[in-house]
Amino acid sequence: MTFIEKLNRRWASSQSLLCVGLDPDEARFPAHLQGKSDSFFQFCTAIVDATAPYACSFKPQIAYFASRGAEDQLRDIIAYIHENHPDIPVVLDSKRGDIGSTAKHYAKEAYERFGADAVTLSPYMGFDSVEPYLEYEDRGAILLCRTSNKGGNDLQMLMVGDKPLYQHVASLANGPWNKNGQLGLVVGATYPNEIEMVRSLAPNMPLLVPGVGAQGGDIDACVQAGITADKTGMMINSSRAILYASQGEDFLEAAREAARVTCEKINQARR
Repeated sequence: MTFIEKLNRRWASSQSLLCVGLDPDEARFPAHLQGKSDSFFQFCTAIVDATAPYACSFKPQIAYFASRGAEDQLRDIIAYIHENHPDIPVVLDSKRGDIGSTAKHYAKEAYERFGADAVTLSPYMGFDSVEPYLEYEDRGAILLCRTSNKGGNDLQMLMVGDKPLYQHVASLANGPWNKNGQLGLVVGATYPNEIEMVRSLAPNMPLLVPGVGAQGGDIDACVQAGITADKTGMMINSSRAILYASQGEDFLEAAREAARVTCEKINQARR
């Protein structure tokens, strides 16, 4: 099964467009997990089990693991998701982008070492930096297009001919670059007008949409701007607002409720 097929099935079965981000910060863990050698695994798998009923995907951010030398726990977390929630795709958020010979190794890292269903990439070194990921015909690659941070304006809004660079990226991803039909785009929830433009350029492409929750993106606006004709097509990510809804003993109940509420708000916007 390809990434896109798995994602489509999950959208249908879960009736959810919520992507739960896994950004583990041990300083914000409940006290009983802090200092344990497997704290990242224990925290993230507990969050996964608590929020799975409301998630269309999970998105672990590799930097949170790599900075603490916890890559083995990341691998085990993804394996845990595949074993216990096999219908939920995992997007490894690593934002890689390098020349083809190096990209081959990054692709192997994402898909073989960690077992991710999809990976986020920076497209700004051109197609040959993306192409090695397409050799894995069943895996997804989600390209940075219009990001939620303010600094995205520095490059993404530069004009390429008669349109901004982010629109050029969207057109390439929806057209000649999408050789295996498994590409997606990252578009921030903080820019609903740009989401709408990207959706017009890529009518059926999955959009990974960070920026709701802690970053303050408007759920109604981004859903109305980015939803497809069948009312899917989006992975709307929330990380910190769910993971750290509580830092007490009730952290799982709080995370589950935050995920439920966010999922319901998204569904209200879909309706």
